Amino acid sequence: MNFKAPDVEITKSSAIPAGTSEEKPWGQGRTAPLPAFCRVEGVMNRRTGMGGEEFGITFALAMPDNWNGDLLMQGGAGSNGVVMAPLGLNAAGDTPALIRGFAVLSNDTGHKSRHPGFDFDFVKDQLAYLDFAYLANAEVALLAKQIIAQYYGKPAAFSYFSGCSTGGREGMILSQRYPTVFDGIISGDPAMRTGLSNLAIGKWIPVAFNQIAPKDGDGRPIITQAITDNDRKLISDAIQKQCDIKDGLADGIISDPLGCDFDPETLLCKKGKKETCLAPQKVAAIKKAVAGPKTSEGVQVYPGFLYDAGITASGPIRGILSPGPGVFGPATTAMEVDVEREALTAIQPLVDSISTNLTTFSAHRGKLIFYHGDSDPWFSPLDTFQYYKEMAADNGGLDAVSKWSQFYFVPGMGHCGGGPGLDQFDFLGAMAKWVEKGIAPPSVVATGNAFPGRSRPLCPYPKHAHYKGTGDTEKATNFECR
Repeated sequence: MNFKAPDVEITKSSAIPAGTSEEKPWGQGRTAPLPAFCRVEGVMNRRTGMGGEEFGITFALAMPDNWNGDLLMQGGAGSNGVVMAPLGLNAAGDTPALIRGFAVLSNDTGHKSRHPGFDFDFVKDQLAYLDFAYLANAEVALLAKQIIAQYYGKPAAFSYFSGCSTGGREGMILSQRYPTVFDGIISGDPAMRTGLSNLAIGKWIPVAFNQIAPKDGDGRPIITQAITDNDRKLISDAIQKQCDIKDGLADGIISDPLGCDFDPETLLCKKGKKETCLAPQKVAAIKKAVAGPKTSEGVQVYPGFLYDAGITASGPIRGILSPGPGVFGPATTAMEVDVEREALTAIQPLVDSISTNLTTFSAHRGKLIFYHGDSDPWFSPLDTFQYYKEMAADNGGLDAVSKWSQFYFVPGMGHCGGGPGLDQFDFLGAMAKWVEKGIAPPSVVATGNAFPGRSRPLCPYPKHAHYKGTGDTEKATNFECR
């Protein structure tokens, strides 16, 4: 492709024939056959940085022959540092954005990961850290718009961003710091305050369970034995018994998470009883863990977690009541945590996405959808929900904000997927309809492998799915948003 711009190198341009497929990330198999498209790869702002290391924003842009006129930028994951295939998979249900005709953009936010996923060694370089924090996505999006305009002979009609986890944080950053770049943003399970969420899951929760765990020969707590499999089944059954029926149907899905009033105290062993109940120290540890980190004076520094169907999950992503490797980071044997000190060092102003002033974004007629898995063990859904409520209050109230922004709880879902819930949904189609036709989604249908053949509506806050009382309980059409 013959494209030139300052500080931009086009390193590869390929015509990809129809019928090819791409490997999905994280071992999810391959895509359905893709349409014919032009794949352009390049680097922006190549430079030598700290320690002689090479940096630059590496990107890939897929432009289909049968273009629908729109651009979708897909968000990153973890520490970024890799260019994932530009397919547009996030929150797109069964049909990736590229197959729908979107031009799709992907990038590494300015650095290369030696260990893809969670390699943060790049932060030693100031500009690399700034690129990751907030600079790179807006810059490469504007470049992609220029390439698209030259390639197709006209600009993209609408521009969208969709991401989960780090990608969810990136979407929030773009709405807050670059309010006119995108027309529609989908932010899932956002890593919006990673320092404080790490305090919760890496120190507060492990310490709560270390304090009741049996000790090994060296006196160190064996955290995996703090809560037994029998304990977890007891807790899971009790949560379901207390909260599942509140949506009109006992079906293994808690559709009204804010209405779940489960209290572990109900499982407390009475005098002389030792089975089908929990010892007092276990009840106290569970309540402390789920409640989230607080200072010695009781000040909440990060929200607690929801009592949901997936918080006792044992894998592949463990729930917060399954202490062990996989969620809580490197094993800690600490027995105490200084929340006041830790909270002060956990604030990261360049990365944290907490600004609530979105007046320019909304005036630009931007649309913003949040979704969060109720059983996410890494980032509390209540943190995203709290942001949404504060953002609504600061932008004219919920009624006014609901005209351009919505929040969805996703029952049972873990971090960006998985868990005992329905984790496949097409927010991308709903967003495009909202932006381009002015029709706000009343709900979005969800399906998933955890319940084959089942569908449910996901409802925007303050509503939740409720069974109508008649009809096939496996079909979303027999549920309503109340």
